[in-house]
Amino acid sequence: MNLLEILQEPWAFRALLAASMVGIMCGVLGSFIVLRNMSLIGDALAHAILPGVVFAFMLVGQSALAFFIGSVTAGLFTAVLITWIQQKVNTKNDAAIGIVFTAMFSIGIIGISSINRQPGVHLDLKDFLFGNVLGVSNEDIWLTFSVLLTVLLGVFLFYRYLFATTFQAIIAQTMGIPVRSVHYFLMLLLAFAVVASLRTVGVILVVAMLITPASTALLLSNRLERVVLIAAFLGLFSAVSGFLAAIVFETTPGPAMAVMATVLYLLAVFLSPEKGLVFRFFRKRKLRRRILWEDILKQVFRLEEQGQLSPTVLAQRLGCSVASLGRYLQILRVKELMLKEDLQLTEKGREVANKLVRAHRLWETYQVEQMGLTHDQIHEEAEKYEHLLTEELLDELDHKLGYPAIDPHGSPIPTKSNVTLLQLQPDYKAFITHHQISNLVTAQLWDLGLMPDIPVLLRQKDEQFVEVEQDERAIKIPVSLARAVSISVGN
Repeated sequence: MNLLEILQEPWAFRALLAASMVGIMCGVLGSFIVLRNMSLIGDALAHAILPGVVFAFMLVGQSALAFFIGSVTAGLFTAVLITWIQQKVNTKNDAAIGIVFTAMFSIGIIGISSINRQPGVHLDLKDFLFGNVLGVSNEDIWLTFSVLLTVLLGVFLFYRYLFATTFQAIIAQTMGIPVRSVHYFLMLLLAFAVVASLRTVGVILVVAMLITPASTALLLSNRLERVVLIAAFLGLFSAVSGFLAAIVFETTPGPAMAVMATVLYLLAVFLSPEKGLVFRFFRKRKLRRRILWEDILKQVFRLEEQGQLSPTVLAQRLGCSVASLGRYLQILRVKELMLKEDLQLTEKGREVANKLVRAHRLWETYQVEQMGLTHDQIHEEAEKYEHLLTEELLDELDHKLGYPAIDPHGSPIPTKSNVTLLQLQPDYKAFITHHQISNLVTAQLWDLGLMPDIPVLLRQKDEQFVEVEQDERAIKIPVSLARAVSISVGN
């Protein structure tokens, strides 16, 4: 008999329908259980309902409704007892859970052993532990469907309360939300879900269906409403695919569903766009390359300040060979961050280097002035954070520090808008700033007779020189120098 023929059998259809409803239900509830760090409580309730099944059988006999009522009662009793011990007794939270659920589970096993000694009576403990989805009856289907509607309706109606108490219980309490009542309401829904999952995956594997789809969804999204929907879908898919796999490979359906849920989780662990290991590896690799390129640009900027720019000195600063440096420089030229003929930065490259140096020196200044660190304690931290500080945070630092011009080591802090003389358009006026990128640039400007605070008018520029006018004097400036001269634009 092939798969399609098996699925047309009434028992297979009932089993598939029950498994699907359990998957959706566990996925939805599991989202809140995992976020509240209550996974162990879900495990405890799954085990602690066994005494309820035993007492229901002793009172009524074989009845799905009686099993349901007895199990829910035992689950609620367990939840209340665990919460009471956690709040009233000097016992660790996880220890309280372990004490209660092991005791309840042991009572259930003793009860089943006692009942099975009676003639003509047999309760199979294995079915409760691992489920028996192939033995699902019509009564089980309607019971599971009723529980599914109850869970979905409860989450829909009280979503805001569940959301608030999950993330900010103290704030929710100040808003008048009954936090304890919401907790017990969630425990009630959890007890419903565990009981409804008995026939499908059993009390042990229901924990996997509660935790694994929700944990997978949390790897795929950070928004609770999306997490709930994704977890419901993953629970449904795990249940259906696990059931089909069990038929194909002739194995137990309950464990197959749990395995499929775990496979989906592992796929998300590696392939999640935001949190997956594969994408994180490539993001880290990309970040390392960006930091390397930025370090080269920064060192070029600094060596230009000191008048020591050369391939040999640059390679020494970076700790690499001249040959390796050549490969890195070629990448920067492809990215249009550096000119092809020499070590001069393009305007784009100078902008990146300017931002890095500004970040480094502002952070050093902040560490000294606001954190009380000494000059010899600040460099390594600044080397690390200069690549991570955003433009908005740098602006905030600049404002908090009062827009400093000099860092703790006496080096000028580049301004945010580092306009150079080469960028000035013909017939526009500008002022040469007091603080240039290096003393060498300041000295060269002094030799040419160019002074700060006196308007400079750009006349013309070509590939070799920039001609400016200051105090009715025409001055020719080499392009390499004009590229390094910081100005403020005026009218």
